Amino acid sequence: MSVLVRVVSGVPVDPDAETARRWATEELLDPVYHEQRSLLSRLVDWIAELLAGLRTPAAFDPFAVLAVVGVIVAVVVIAFLVAGPVRVARRGRSDRSVLADDDLRTAAEIRAAADAAAAAGDWATAVLERFRAIVRGLEERAVLDERAARTAHEAALAAAARLPALASELVAAGRTFDDVAYGDEPATAQDETRLRGLDARVQDARATTGTEPADLSVAAPR
Repeated sequence: MSVLVRVVSGVPVDPDAETARRWATEELLDPVYHEQRSLLSRLVDWIAELLAGLRTPAAFDPFAVLAVVGVIVAVVVIAFLVAGPVRVARRGRSDRSVLADDDLRTAAEIRAAADAAAAAGDWATAVLERFRAIVRGLEERAVLDERAARTAHEAALAAAARLPALASELVAAGRTFDDVAYGDEPATAQDETRLRGLDARVQDARATTGTEPADLSVAAPR
């Protein structure tokens, strides 16, 4: 019970020294004295006070208005610089993964989707699905480990390490996937034919023993 409540309840306002010390200690233990407001909340309140002070004609100073606007702009810029990279970092890898976490299709099902897209002349979908089928097929054969958020570049290099005879084609296929999916490059019938042939060769190829490469910096032209 706070000092204010004691006073209202009729407790004497002139306590002895021991009672006063006890009241002071209990009052300071109240959680309200330990609640800390965030820096952003205090900054917003400060800006609000500045704006409130500019409501009267006498306080309407153009320089003060510019100063307040400058502060608001600075806060927005800082918030973007801090939060923007965090959001990008969080979604960057997952947005560029070859297979979504909830994509549970088999390689045969993905190939069927690629065939249907090619029959409809949708070369972009056909190319993307064909590369996904290659990756999923390699996972089903245990040539590649099943790994969430694997990018096309990572998948191509890992597959190239296990299928060295098809290394250049696999890396080029990964580059084609990225170009079509994220680089706004138009897919062509030739791209679809090339990846379709690669898919068939990958299915027939025998993998070498080894682990997936740690260096993912190598790139190959499309």
